[in-house]
Amino acid sequence: MAPPITGGVVDRGGWWILDEPEIHFIRDTEVLVPDLAGWRRERMPRLPRDHRIEVVPDWVCEILSPSTAKTDRVIKMPVYARHGVPYLWLVDPLAHTLEVFALREERWTVIGLFQEQDAVSVEPFTDIALELGALWTDLEES
Repeated sequence: MAPPITGGVVDRGGWWILDEPEIHFIRDTEVLVPDLAGWRRERMPRLPRDHRIEVVPDWVCEILSPSTAKTDRVIKMPVYARHGVPYLWLVDPLAHTLEVFALREERWTVIGLFQEQDAVSVEPFTDIALELGALWTDLEES
């Protein structure tokens, strides 16, 4: 059974997964909007009432495109690291790849590189298997 989705929010067990949330780091000094972000419910028991989220996500995912890849890698990745986001995924729908990073000693470390039809079970979602092929099929059908 698929998790319920309401207004860009996925309630996935112990996680909140939001579509394009507006994340305000340290009193609005930096504001980013990742494609997807997730918070463990133990850290953020309730969603904020407005569009502003000031709790650092436990996971972010950027969907790369020719127009955003440079910004996602050069601008956003260092900001996420500086503010202590523990996990970052970069999905490239054109290359059919998933790059998974973990923050180790304030630097991004690659913990997984996946492609095409791989079945992925990787941090922070080691309890589920993501079939990458389903992502590319959905995109090709659009």
